[in-house]
Amino acid sequence: MDYHEAANFLFDLRRFRPKPGTDSTADLLAHLGDPHDGVQFVQVAGSNGKGSTARMTEQVLRESGLTVGLYTSPHFDDVRERITVDGRKITKAAMGEFVEDAHEYITDRAVDGESPTFFETMTAMALWYFGREAVDVAILEVGIGGRYDATSVVSPIASAVTSVTLEHTGIIGETVEEIATDKAHVAPDDALLVTGATGDALDAIREQAGDVVLVGETSDADVQTTYNGRTNHTEAAISLSGPDWEVETSIPLLGEYQAQNAGIAAVLARQVADVSEDELANGLRKGFWPGRFEVMGTDPLVVLDGAHNPGACEALAETISEFDYDEFHLVFGAMHDKDIQSMAEGLPTPDRAVACHPNIDRAEDEEVLARAFEKRGASEVARVSSVESALENALDAAGKDDLVLVTGSLFAVAEARTRWTRAEIPKRIGNLEEAREALAGTHVTEPGVWRMRGKAVHRVLKTRVQVRQAQYLKEEMLSLGGECAQSGLNDRDDENIDVLLMGTLAQFKRLADKLDGQPYGLSVFADELRDTLGIQRAESEHGYPWEGRTAVMGILNVTPDSFHDGGQYEAHEDAIERAKEMVESGADIIDVGGESTRPGADEISNEEEIERIAPVIEEISDLDAMISVDTRKAEVARAALDAGADIVNDVSGLADPEMRFVAAEYDAPLVVIHSLDAPVVPEHVVEYDDVVEDVIAELEERVLLAEKAGLDRNKIIVDPGLGFGKRAAENFELLGRTGEFHGLDCPVLIGHSHKSMFGHIGSEAGERGPATVAGTTIAAERGADIVRVHDVEANVAAVRAVEAVEAPKTLDES
Repeated sequence: MDYHEAANFLFDLRRFRPKPGTDSTADLLAHLGDPHDGVQFVQVAGSNGKGSTARMTEQVLRESGLTVGLYTSPHFDDVRERITVDGRKITKAAMGEFVEDAHEYITDRAVDGESPTFFETMTAMALWYFGREAVDVAILEVGIGGRYDATSVVSPIASAVTSVTLEHTGIIGETVEEIATDKAHVAPDDALLVTGATGDALDAIREQAGDVVLVGETSDADVQTTYNGRTNHTEAAISLSGPDWEVETSIPLLGEYQAQNAGIAAVLARQVADVSEDELANGLRKGFWPGRFEVMGTDPLVVLDGAHNPGACEALAETISEFDYDEFHLVFGAMHDKDIQSMAEGLPTPDRAVACHPNIDRAEDEEVLARAFEKRGASEVARVSSVESALENALDAAGKDDLVLVTGSLFAVAEARTRWTRAEIPKRIGNLEEAREALAGTHVTEPGVWRMRGKAVHRVLKTRVQVRQAQYLKEEMLSLGGECAQSGLNDRDDENIDVLLMGTLAQFKRLADKLDGQPYGLSVFADELRDTLGIQRAESEHGYPWEGRTAVMGILNVTPDSFHDGGQYEAHEDAIERAKEMVESGADIIDVGGESTRPGADEISNEEEIERIAPVIEEISDLDAMISVDTRKAEVARAALDAGADIVNDVSGLADPEMRFVAAEYDAPLVVIHSLDAPVVPEHVVEYDDVVEDVIAELEERVLLAEKAGLDRNKIIVDPGLGFGKRAAENFELLGRTGEFHGLDCPVLIGHSHKSMFGHIGSEAGERGPATVAGTTIAAERGADIVRVHDVEANVAAVRAVEAVEAPKTLDES
């Protein structure tokens, strides 16, 4: 079954109203053969904080070495975000497989008026996928309540109720006590329920569940939590203290309540596995969760927070008070079933509010929202229909010392977040077959692929937009003689869909001009379009060697065990001499590494790695080349930068949470690689739908982490990670589609030198120099900004040949 058919089938289930009980989900799972049997589950319920808690629990358990599934809702951009294994979304192929297996059963049940709902079916798909992937444990965020939620079809080994406030009254209870009782039904049979609830809610939980593990700041808490305030604009220091364990760490979630959520996550993880204090500290620090006091910029301060009820708004106001700012600009979009006035009262009074309407049927009209903030006393209140345009409006009005906050619902946050996460991916279309593949990858129907493939052999961009934006883009592109192919999901008004824009540069330029000033956030998209295609945009320059051409990075392994040249330059004097040779041969960058990432390599201490590289870097820092440090440890990177390095090449993809802050502190370019493991684990390969687009999607979040730490995007270099958790065919596809990575608006590095992928085309180990040069030629011709190689002289020649072909008139023939 095609992906668009599967997704449409699932979204169509939204027409069925929610109903209490787990029977429908259990019956669907029984039809599938109860594929979740054998998987251990953790349930996380609560009025606020359950998503953050689930995420932190997942990260801690992954840090302990387990394979972990995570099921959350809602999604921001792609429905597959709801179901992940070790941080990777369920594949499109797996989603199609599930729907194909369940389609007939669900349809038959619908005939009888007993169809499972969208949430019930998504829950069943999550449990099916976790069983299929044989995860060690899966974390389930409860939807509504606890007793009758679809996730309660499982028997959890650990569970939590994070907090309780008045919500969903009329469904799970009219009072806090009734709501708490309903949520407490997630309590496991063989472990104590973990909670941060207080007062009457706590009493009701104890009445239902018996003894609990209480987490919080109060003296009677079993696990004490302390929020020690911000350490920077994206992290806060916390302390946790249990009966026989203590942890001090930083978490990437601001707000006093997040210390309590971290404490709950720590207890849950300890109930599931033998987790060390170091694993707790490291896992909690990696527990980033989008849209939860997410700081997107500092000049002005821009914050996205999914607060969606009065209690969450009050907690948000407390976190805001930690920051200094001049004027407060609020962008607010909420659902019609919320207590809007109480939410407005919970927030600080804005100097200027922009009421907007998220692209979902449940959204409240912007006029109603505007009235609430007029009553609240806002000095100025504007009405703007779309979230993207409302954010643009607020940013235009804000000064550099002001605060811009987007809140009211996760739906509003999701739409605002596309300003930073949406990638327009340039497609290299050379013939009809490549056009067919691009159209099929956008989930265009088969007749559409046949009809449009001939129109795609020119400039092609793929992106995700709202359906109403897609309709406008299609109309305008058609009027200009271009084309816009839409996903088969185009009847989903409240979902983002894939579109493929096809036209000449002139047509794209006219499209951008026509989009200026248009509604639905299209004027914002116009600027993104110009950036991606280089239309009317002056490129910023820092004097880096990769600006305007392909730079060559020479590899200098000061190690005894690297896969190609281990031991050759272990002695400092040999390494220094080798660096000089590479610079004389034309290297623009020398990449110094002190720890091997080859399969089976032993990890060394920070001290030993620093001892290997720091003296070499000090000696070669005056050479006519930039110096890069190849490491996965922030402490090593800091020592290297102090010794004279210019660039940090993080071979783990920011696995060390401190790495991005070190690079930002030194304003050093940072290489972010797509890597499953460092050192490489050969048997760890994963399933990709489209390896290039999947890698781009995963790199986007890592790039965003670095950007939020304070690095400009043009100083964040992306490396697709050839050889890191990919099969040979996938590595060659990544190399051949190098140019698509410019959709991330970052310089692109290709590291292919002497990789095992070349063994599949007849180049054995030790004889891969010619294949590497061929790879360099392909990468340079297809837009790589940096190639990372061992054999500098031959690869410099390849790069120069490509430059001559692309600009023959610049050759000096005198």
